[in-house]
Amino acid sequence: MNHTGTAHEIEESPLLSTRFIVRLTVVVACLAALTLIISFGGRWFGGRISLAGNTDSTAPITLTIGRDTLSLPENTLRFPSQRKDGLSERADLYLTWPEMQGYSNEHRERFDDIARSSGLIFLQIAQSTMSRDMSGRLEPIYSHLIEGDGVPFANGMTLHRLRADAGYAGEVLLTAPRPGAPDYVVRCALPATSQMATSGDCQRDIKVGRDLTVLYRFSSTHLPDWDHIDAAIRHFVEARLVNASATRR
Repeated sequence: MNHTGTAHEIEESPLLSTRFIVRLTVVVACLAALTLIISFGGRWFGGRISLAGNTDSTAPITLTIGRDTLSLPENTLRFPSQRKDGLSERADLYLTWPEMQGYSNEHRERFDDIARSSGLIFLQIAQSTMSRDMSGRLEPIYSHLIEGDGVPFANGMTLHRLRADAGYAGEVLLTAPRPGAPDYVVRCALPATSQMATSGDCQRDIKVGRDLTVLYRFSSTHLPDWDHIDAAIRHFVEARLVNASATRR
């Protein structure tokens, strides 16, 4: 009878015990949760990788540099360490040309693809260390470093060769007259062909605000727009000076 009872109990016992079902349910729930975490986490992490240090946030960042205070969109600042309010030695920016905008999904190729970076202008805003900007240094400094006569260049500019011992290896000086203002002056390392141009072929600095120097670099392919670029940069910085009403000229 014992054998019969045991067989009967086995026949009537459930195929899956309650404990096993509970354990299986917990495992399935954990797997589902893990899948969601991987899915959302992967999207977030993938987004961080694609931004590669950039941000599309346009939240204002207030920086005080020397005697000037600027309010800059967060997505215009190149380095994460500068994207916080407070005192700063300088601000490093990148802007699309001609839109004069910071990083965005719409223009991300220019920021992510070095082959398209010629569509960017790079700015460094710092407290002035010299009393004159590049245009102001033409007569007292650059004129003594020029070798030979200037030759006509495109877009109303004149090209000047610099002496080999001047410390500007491979660079030339380009100047252009401006009505009612000092001559425009920019230093460039002109590429042999337009295909060899980089985002930093040319550089120029201007004075803005109470005591700021804005050094900016751009591709030589944009030299036809030299006057528009200069005006746009001055306007961009002056419009973001918190002390603008007291310093705008």
